Amino acid sequence: MKAISKRSLQAVLLCLCMASLSACSNMTTQQQRVLSGAGIGSGVGAVGTVMTGGCVSCGAAIGAAAGAGAGYVYDQSEKNKGR
Repeated sequence: MKAISKRSLQAVLLCLCMASLSACSNMTTQQQRVLSGAGIGSGVGAVGTVMTGGCVSCGAAIGAAAGAGAGYVYDQSEKNKGR
């Protein structure tokens, strides 16, 4: 099997990033907040487990779940302010 060159890999990753960003354009505010919370939580969970020597994928998954929940709660809080 032929190895993928570094330049080709960078091009593929760039295309994936651009496609994923364009997918967020039709999302509601609630969906954006939940997804942002999940992304931030995933990053924090991964970094935290790297620093403590734990399971990185487990930390990222738990962080993503906690972040998504926090994003949802924040969205509900913002909606209740407008009452």
